[in-house]
Amino acid sequence: MPNFEHPEYPEATLLHLESVVPCRESQVSQLLSIFGELPHVFVNCAECFTSRLLLEEILTQLRSLSSEDKPGFHVSCDTFNDFIRLFKQEINAQGLQNQTVYIVLDKAEQLRDMEANVLPGFLKLQEMTDRNVTVVFLSEIVWELFRPNTGCLEPLTLYFPDYSIGNLQKILSHYHPPEYSADFYAAYINILLGVFYTVCRDLKELRHLAALNFAKYCEPVVRGEASERDTRRLWKNIESHLKKAMQTVYLREISSSQWARIQQDDGEPGHLKGLSAHAHVELPYYSKFLLIAAYLASYNPARTDKRFFLKHHGKIKKTNFLKKHEKTSNHLLGPKPFPLDRLLAILYSIVDNKVAPTANIFSQITSLVTLQLLTLVGHDDQLDGPKYKCTVSLDFIRAIARTVNFDIIKYLYDFL
Repeated sequence: MPNFEHPEYPEATLLHLESVVPCRESQVSQLLSIFGELPHVFVNCAECFTSRLLLEEILTQLRSLSSEDKPGFHVSCDTFNDFIRLFKQEINAQGLQNQTVYIVLDKAEQLRDMEANVLPGFLKLQEMTDRNVTVVFLSEIVWELFRPNTGCLEPLTLYFPDYSIGNLQKILSHYHPPEYSADFYAAYINILLGVFYTVCRDLKELRHLAALNFAKYCEPVVRGEASERDTRRLWKNIESHLKKAMQTVYLREISSSQWARIQQDDGEPGHLKGLSAHAHVELPYYSKFLLIAAYLASYNPARTDKRFFLKHHGKIKKTNFLKKHEKTSNHLLGPKPFPLDRLLAILYSIVDNKVAPTANIFSQITSLVTLQLLTLVGHDDQLDGPKYKCTVSLDFIRAIARTVNFDIIKYLYDFL
């Protein structure tokens, strides 16, 4: 555990931190009193979703704390035992033996899905390394839901309560556009929270919704039909717009321009579901590759993956693959379920270096399921992990593939 004694921090430091993290004054003050300002590494466990990626990222960031090492230096690490040895070496090399080093693990619940020794290992890291190190777990779930079954050290827990509606009002109002007054934007946020607060308390989503719908709220002012103080007319203009947005609260994958086009449709909000929504959806670059990988996993036999996706595999001859039950086109039989690990293996094969490796893969998979572009057909239990199927048509995936210059036909077994 870190030393709780610390020098008094100037008021300017506290004010700066409270401006960065508003409405968390009590927690910020408590954390600062415990930790202070010391060397740290910060890793998102959802992005580094295997133990090897996680351990290597920690070591790489630790080495980059020294200005002598060039950015981009990579440290290889295969096992947790290797991590202990390399971690001690890095601490000594960086001259940090007399300082507390902090390892901050965001989305820490992901550690449950890694090897059984990873989570207990981080809980006992100070003891195992004999170095002054503190591991901080960040999670949106309670500790009891991912405590290891084996004996382990219990962490010191600090709970962050949900934001109250007053907190959300204060935080969201802070981001008002400079061309409008703070009072005008605060009135808009009041209206927005009045609609969405009962169904959505997530600050990021509410901030996204606020930015997405503000232009509609301003329309009467822009057209000169109302003043900034004419709240009644402004509410009447945006009321139906916000009710329609209630059907799709999580719009992370839809751009502002396309949401505006959706609002101009004459159809009922309930019709904006499943495949009928595909024409309106603009996917982020990385999600497009995820969807392409899912389509390939759904329509290619699993045993063909090595020939399609491993380099230097040689020419594929369909006659060598064909089995009796495969005389019928896979596209006529429909999509088959595939496990998550197969999806990720195909993804990394086709992505190569075209996108940043730090993209949040699992949240984007969830978004594709929410948009009904993927279907979750398995269940995550002790015997079997989740399985998915891709629900889009060939024409749709070809259109998606063209936007990222990927020739999907070359990778489909049915078209050999």
